[in-house]
Amino acid sequence: MMFNSHAYYSRGYYLGACVVKEESDLRRKLPAVQKIWRALPEPLPVPSYWVDRAIDDVLNRWRDKARHGQTPPPLTVICDEIIQEARKLSRPSLRPVLNATGVMIHTNLGRSPLPDEIMEAVKTVAMGYSTLEYDLSHGRRGSRHDHVAQALAELVGSEAAMVVNNNAAAVLIALSAIARGKEVVVSRGELVEIGGSFRIPEVMALSGALLHEVGATNKTHARDYVAAINENTGLLLKVHQSNFRVIGFTKGLSTRELVDLGRRYGIPVMEDLGSGVINPLQIDNVSEPSVKEIVQAGVDIVTFSGDKLLGGPQAGIIVGKTEIIDQLKKYPLARAIRVDKMTLTALEHTIRWYLEGRAHLLPLWQMMNQTAEDIYQRARLFSESLRQQVVGPMSIDIQQDFSQIGGGSMPGTRIPTYVVSLTPSHSKDTALLERYLREADPPVIARISHGSLIFDLRTIFPSQESQLLATIVMALNRVQE
Repeated sequence: MMFNSHAYYSRGYYLGACVVKEESDLRRKLPAVQKIWRALPEPLPVPSYWVDRAIDDVLNRWRDKARHGQTPPPLTVICDEIIQEARKLSRPSLRPVLNATGVMIHTNLGRSPLPDEIMEAVKTVAMGYSTLEYDLSHGRRGSRHDHVAQALAELVGSEAAMVVNNNAAAVLIALSAIARGKEVVVSRGELVEIGGSFRIPEVMALSGALLHEVGATNKTHARDYVAAINENTGLLLKVHQSNFRVIGFTKGLSTRELVDLGRRYGIPVMEDLGSGVINPLQIDNVSEPSVKEIVQAGVDIVTFSGDKLLGGPQAGIIVGKTEIIDQLKKYPLARAIRVDKMTLTALEHTIRWYLEGRAHLLPLWQMMNQTAEDIYQRARLFSESLRQQVVGPMSIDIQQDFSQIGGGSMPGTRIPTYVVSLTPSHSKDTALLERYLREADPPVIARISHGSLIFDLRTIFPSQESQLLATIVMALNRVQE
């Protein structure tokens, strides 16, 4: 049989034309943009910019569906989709969530929360002009370092203090200003990696200091440091194991032993504490050195975070000898990593709360100081309210569990708690419920364990419980639709 190319291509062209014609017919069923604007409600629920964006997104989605043979819905349905999409687009990316995970210093959720009183102080300073770099006493330019330096030094018993934007920056500027081009001796067991894959050796390389690691992963002796010290040694560095533990056959130098070694050889000693607890912790079987203890041991420079165990805003805090702190303040990198007026305000008020004996009222410490019995009573009342509003097959239980401090602080420390456990009749509904809670406004972040959704009220403020309850009920209703 002879191949009829004319017929073949004619048939192919004809079939292709039919597909294109059918697709084109479906796309023509989409309303014009002007018609959509006339059909949208007035006044618009969100600014017109987001509605305009939503119209493009929704129409593009339906054009794509039309290419696959799906008929567009009526104009009213498209308008509803557009308003829903516009609301979603208009929400800021960085927004509040309800943290039901039981992780108190949750790095992904913004670490330590701040109290209303401190946030009002931040708001007052942010809304107008301030004394950020103005000296009222002498009517001339001042230094932003002065707002917290004296209070910080008084709080931890150091000679001087300064603040930068986070603890990694604090370590960076200290290494760079003190030991650039010189060797920094540190135990191999302390070459930690912090969140976001930032490692001490990498920060050190960026600073221009030269890493001289000594000892083994699990054991480092004084003789290891002595053997490493030479004419180019600029600093002895101790890094607190704030986000991991090495247990078993271990040995390391205490802070005081390292200070004695530094004084013997005339070499400054620095300790990166990471978390930086101020007051002793009231947790069983926990040993976390306080900043005061490290300063009293004679360390020349101590660095720690403002938003971990201090319970304040994100900041890198440096305390120590006046001579070295003054050197850091004048170092060119200081300007690049300085903090703004809002951070300084929040930090100053946080420090004042410690000095005034009010630190226990900071949200972090309120959460941490709740007993398991306190949490149980809250969980019992919450689960009763939930049972009254939930319709359909759902198991609601109270279980013993553990909260975590988080934020790379005090690894392995588990605080006894009670959690509310929701178990749908179908296992696939657990993941669906978790997703609907994340999509809510405000989003609820919980955790899944053994097919159940777990809510730890330790990290839910009492004022948020009614909102959490309403959001869970709404999400359950969506699952059961």
